[in-house]
Amino acid sequence: MGTAKPPGRGCGALPRWLLGAALLLGLRLCMELRHAGSGPPGRRDLPGPPRTHLLPAPGPLRGVRRRQVTYVRSGRRALPRGGVSTTPPEPSCCAQRGLPSRKGPRWHIELQPWAGPSRSLDEEASRFLSYIGTTQIACDRMGTNSVATDSGPAPKPWLVCLDDRFGLAHQIRTKRCRLYSLGLGSDDTHFEVSMANGGCEVHRFDPSVRSAHVLESQRLWHHRLSIDWRDPHPAVAAQKPYSNTRKLGSILNEFGHHKIDVLKADLESAEWKVLENLILEDVLEQIGQLIFEIHLHWPGFEVSGSESSVVRFWYSLLKELERKDFRLFHTYKDLSKPQLFLKKDIFNASSCYTLSWVNTRWR
Repeated sequence: MGTAKPPGRGCGALPRWLLGAALLLGLRLCMELRHAGSGPPGRRDLPGPPRTHLLPAPGPLRGVRRRQVTYVRSGRRALPRGGVSTTPPEPSCCAQRGLPSRKGPRWHIELQPWAGPSRSLDEEASRFLSYIGTTQIACDRMGTNSVATDSGPAPKPWLVCLDDRFGLAHQIRTKRCRLYSLGLGSDDTHFEVSMANGGCEVHRFDPSVRSAHVLESQRLWHHRLSIDWRDPHPAVAAQKPYSNTRKLGSILNEFGHHKIDVLKADLESAEWKVLENLILEDVLEQIGQLIFEIHLHWPGFEVSGSESSVVRFWYSLLKELERKDFRLFHTYKDLSKPQLFLKKDIFNASSCYTLSWVNTRWR
């Protein structure tokens, strides 16, 4: 007598085995898909050639700290509220020794707050004249060339600071001093000759020089070039490749000079725009001492605005020098010039002052 097979036995076991195998295969496939999709959200692999399996890149050696470098995009950046940037500076890995570090371009200087609530010329002029009439640092040894050698008018008191803490005296003694003199048709070269005889390499730039480059003595050069606050337009430069107008930064690059120990300038009211250019392009970092003759009888070339805003602009330029660690160590009021301030006989001011600054970080 045959026995009946229990339900679920025999042929019914095969489908259950196949179902279990399919379930295991599905779980494995699901795990592989999840592992492959563990990258950034939203990233999908595009169709393409099959990937080759590469060995992983070797990691850092044990015991060696990894140096994290933060790169900062140069140029103008918006500062956070409060005006202080919290971004770390860009590392300078490859700058040559002796070369100044270049920053992003600036297009405008930061104007100082108004001298008073009324924004009047009286307030601005009073602040400005008090500023240029007060020295900021004492210089114990000053070189001067103010003694007249004939019956004519005394040469202007161009003064340099020879204190050992600022390095100029050492540069002169070791014959490594370099001086740039910027002028417009001036015949007074007493200062340049004196500095050349003392051991400085002197380059005098004046568009009235007859030849392009003249070596007057062993250390005194005359160049038929004028220093401007802009380079010639490219179209003009292409037609006149030997144009006699350059920015000071361009001259330094052409001459291969990375530093100037002394910069003297008598530019007949062009000094304000030239000084602005030196600030905006960070050329000041390459200069040890500044001796500028400033003119106050009119605003100056391409300086516009109301009288009070012009004086505020002048004052802001000089405060930029202070921010760059330049300190005024000598001031001279030229009483031989007309007593005019923006064409007005007021404020007991001269139309011409000679100011001398030293870069306190210069060594």
